[in-house]
Amino acid sequence: MGAVVSRTGRLARLGDPLLYALGRLAPRLADGVRGRPVRLAWRDSRSDPDGARRAVAELVRDEGASTIVAMGGTRVLPAVADACEVLGIPCLSTGSPWQAYALDRGAEPGRAFRWTFHFGWGLDDIAAVFAEMWERVGPRRTVGCLWNDGPQGRALRHPRHGFAPVVAARGHTLVDPGGYREPATGFAGIVRRFKEAGTDVVTGAATVADLALFHRQAREAGLRTRLITCSRWLAYPRFTAAPDGLTNARIATLVYWTPRHPYRSSLDDTTAARLAQDYRSTTGRPWLQPLGPAHALLEVAVHALTTAADPTDRHAVAATLGTTRLATVAGLLDFTAGPVRNVALLPLIGGQWRPGQGGARELALVTNARLPHIKRDADLTVGL
Repeated sequence: MGAVVSRTGRLARLGDPLLYALGRLAPRLADGVRGRPVRLAWRDSRSDPDGARRAVAELVRDEGASTIVAMGGTRVLPAVADACEVLGIPCLSTGSPWQAYALDRGAEPGRAFRWTFHFGWGLDDIAAVFAEMWERVGPRRTVGCLWNDGPQGRALRHPRHGFAPVVAARGHTLVDPGGYREPATGFAGIVRRFKEAGTDVVTGAATVADLALFHRQAREAGLRTRLITCSRWLAYPRFTAAPDGLTNARIATLVYWTPRHPYRSSLDDTTAARLAQDYRSTTGRPWLQPLGPAHALLEVAVHALTTAADPTDRHAVAATLGTTRLATVAGLLDFTAGPVRNVALLPLIGGQWRPGQGGARELALVTNARLPHIKRDADLTVGL
């Protein structure tokens, strides 16, 4: 099994959980699963699409990888998947909305990719969780959209699979002033549009630095946001003080995995809580949400390799991936259920950043409609 891991560049932190999972499972897999040993190898994507394609080529050519796994990055993940389609190598990925895996790569209704598979959540799922939190501010909100001009922003604006259909059905109105280029240098025009529209809720998928810049400039211009819902980097726990510009901001985000999720690994029965504890004791760093999906990524790939009729036959491995239904440390992954072929879903709930000890920001669970068996930590708080 080959893994494309971001070890350098802007996505390097995202690579930490996958590299940890590889190291944790490598000895066990070498001893054999269902009588078959699995060897792991990895290459650095350098957080770049070209680097990702080179990593796939090296894993196949130099390591003899018969299956590739990878985690998100809006530009990196599609590059890995496309390279595997060209080479005819089964590929399993996670960490991004499934639309980034499918639609941006030219998927069409009724036509699935032959070699590439993905699990995660949809943009429509994010929109539903965020809308649920907007409604704590009040019904039928006018919501400002802080979306970039790249692939991520284009996906969020998709007229069928993006935010608009979900939130319009719930009575909300989106105000989209157009995309901004990352990293942002200023948001004066966007702030002005939001003020003109009377928005008091903002949604986005910005980096922490860009969101801090927006919030600071919004306050300076007299725009008061009662709630900001933001995915992407803010889905990661931050055990440091809030960046300048985000102090006192009411920020909520999506939650797809925590140590409180009541799931166990299919490989070694490790619980989500134990996995997070072991990660911290081994690395000295706090758990990240991608830790659960990273571990599950290897669980599904190993399941396919060790249950396929012939693990050296790429056609057999791909066929097994497409029919997999497996309980993992990230939850039940069912590739037979859709929403489109070759995709399995993880349910989302909502979280909000709260002040913690020593000025740190901690993530509290504030909505749980899709996973009612996971107890909420707190009520969502909004600005006045």
